[in-house]
Amino acid sequence: MRALFLNPPSFGGFDGGAGARYQARREIRSFWYPVWLAYPAGLVKDSRLIDAPPAGLTLDDVLREAKGYDLIIIHTSTPTFRNDCKVAERLKESYPKTMVGFVGPHVMVLPRESLLASRAIDFVCTGEFDFTIKEIADGKPLEKVDGIAFLKNGTFVQTPFRLPIEDLDSLPFTTDVYARNLKIEHYYNGYLFHPYLAIHTGRGCKALCTFCLWPQTIGGRQYRTRSIDHVMEEVRHAKEILPQISEFFFDDDTFTTDLPRAEEIARRMGPLGLRWSANARANVPYETLKVMKDNGLRLLTVGFESGNPQILKNIKKGITVEGAKKFMKATKDLGILVHGAFILGLPGETPETMEETVRYAMELDPYSIQVSLPAPYPGTELYAQAVKEGWIKKDGLIEGGIQNSVISYDHLSSGQIFEELEKFYRRFYLRPRPILRILKEMLTSRTEFTRRIREGYEFFSFMSKRKEILE
Repeated sequence: MRALFLNPPSFGGFDGGAGARYQARREIRSFWYPVWLAYPAGLVKDSRLIDAPPAGLTLDDVLREAKGYDLIIIHTSTPTFRNDCKVAERLKESYPKTMVGFVGPHVMVLPRESLLASRAIDFVCTGEFDFTIKEIADGKPLEKVDGIAFLKNGTFVQTPFRLPIEDLDSLPFTTDVYARNLKIEHYYNGYLFHPYLAIHTGRGCKALCTFCLWPQTIGGRQYRTRSIDHVMEEVRHAKEILPQISEFFFDDDTFTTDLPRAEEIARRMGPLGLRWSANARANVPYETLKVMKDNGLRLLTVGFESGNPQILKNIKKGITVEGAKKFMKATKDLGILVHGAFILGLPGETPETMEETVRYAMELDPYSIQVSLPAPYPGTELYAQAVKEGWIKKDGLIEGGIQNSVISYDHLSSGQIFEELEKFYRRFYLRPRPILRILKEMLTSRTEFTRRIREGYEFFSFMSKRKEILE
């Protein structure tokens, strides 16, 4: 079957793609690579991957490009599911004989509900789907394919669960798919050099954070890894076929889970003279940080979430406030930049704890920050807790592509939490130290100057649109 893998168009600037952990518009233009579609696209011969949002493609554009395909795989998410059903319906209207399958955590957790939502969906995948899609594209009957659900004569059918892939080296390089089907210059990130390339060296995360979607659904709670040789082969290959790459980003949920492995990859990166960054937790020891820094590490993205110890316990973060402070001191001593992630409105939040988190962020003083609202995705412990306690007061995790505040407590309304986010940003960035950092960078090059001006415009435009949601 000739297969098309589609991250469909939705809201302007919306990054809900097959790889985005934060499924909403960011304050500045940001797009992550559609990694969860790229792997099966690499397995299926003569397939194509279309990532509509960063390419600026409309539904009409997609309908034209979809002509001639026998199988269309759509990556969906909880915030975009209704929209993605409409895309599937339009595709079916134009190409009635085309088989349409949905993949992603939402349909994995809610297979029956997803199939009943639209007649345009022929099947959904109920777990890791790389080889599932390959079998379907090769013509295997749905009844004999593990890891899917579908309706047969109106009856719900779910096939046996497909075990997670243990040999991740059996998967192709996503880099080849990106080079073939995407333009890497479309993928921006405010804290990474442009253009960057994201590479996954493993799947899953051992941490128990109650709010994090991927480890509780498709990725799993175990950290399954590719061999180091396989990772480095892709890094070298990527640099050959995409010489414009300015920075590599190891986009594992927690790249530093296995410290000896992270150190060995760093030692292999060093001689290549490549700039790289990665996801980490705020518990990496000084010795490991030094090895990574000495071998090209520039920046780590770290989820601090809250400055209140009890909230960190409530969400099973497994990181302490004091431990994070020690970690930040080590990164600053070594000259490693940190992009810090925070969440306002987690269980146990009060006006006082929000103030505590803002002060904590300013004390840590990372290079840059992102502030989010709790997103209770189906399949997460946070969602189950929020339903049980009656905290979800609104429908829709997003509005107009912008993250909505859906959790509300008796002592703290969703509106209060929503408003505090902008205050957090302003208080953090409108201080002398961040302002001087940004000005210094703007003076380093014309490219950086232009970039920061653009990002400033995007940030304030975004905040203006957030106000419209409140109104």
